[in-house]
Amino acid sequence: MITDIVLRDLTVRYGPTVAVDGLSLDLAPGKIYGLLGRNGSGKTSLLSVLASYRRPSSGTVTVGGVNPFENRQVMRQTCFVRDTLDVADSDRVGAVLSFAADLRPTFDREYAARLLDTFGLPAGQRVTTLSRGQRSILGAVLGLAARASLTLLDEVSLGMDAAARTTFYRELLADYLAYPRTVVLSTHLIEEAAELFEQVIIIDRGRLVLHEEADVLRGRGVTVTGPAAAVERFVAGRTVLSEQSLGGVRAATLYGRLDDADAARADADGLTVGPVGIQELFVHLTGAQR
Repeated sequence: MITDIVLRDLTVRYGPTVAVDGLSLDLAPGKIYGLLGRNGSGKTSLLSVLASYRRPSSGTVTVGGVNPFENRQVMRQTCFVRDTLDVADSDRVGAVLSFAADLRPTFDREYAARLLDTFGLPAGQRVTTLSRGQRSILGAVLGLAARASLTLLDEVSLGMDAAARTTFYRELLADYLAYPRTVVLSTHLIEEAAELFEQVIIIDRGRLVLHEEADVLRGRGVTVTGPAAAVERFVAGRTVLSEQSLGGVRAATLYGRLDDADAARADADGLTVGPVGIQELFVHLTGAQR
């Protein structure tokens, strides 16, 4: 079982472009991490280093206390599934899964077959004939059935329809609970996947913006709803992320926690206070960085 992952001043460059910029991060084992960032933020580059696909330009990364690059033991316990799906187009789906099973002792062939049936993906179909969504499903099956100690999923649900994504989230959570491992899930579909996250990592332009427990992050914002005039008075001087109005009712999303006095005031003014989703907080945090 892979233990702690430690990054120190990690930098990844592509010529003059800095994809990951001096990033330091500690990941404890046995959690589902949500890796969030805008396009070009460096998420895939970071995952590529964790997966031993590339060396860092500078800085260090250790997985279980050792450098993972070209380390056979670490790599056999690591599964990295990218949205590009790194398989031969001429192969049939069943052959792709058999090859993956030969590479990893933890790969569960029976579970992979059940997943194909659940998703309705024929084992005899060639990869080149798969639709965009079907290719994503194949990637999800590879990532789930590998049951690797370190599972890195980079936009795996891209192209799946809503039903397939729901099935993927359900299977990921159920199999993670049955077979605990470290999962890093990179996705732009934040609102859909947020309930899976135990911790959230946000990066922007290659730099770490935030690494927090998901529940703590959710507590950073509130939505205040009630009569428009009362809401306007309450939000004065606060950071307002967004506002919506319908008739005489207004809903304002605020960044920042409310203390007991604030909560009592909101209640006295007839206002309803509710939580804010991770996606809206992510938009605010990364927007402020640019």
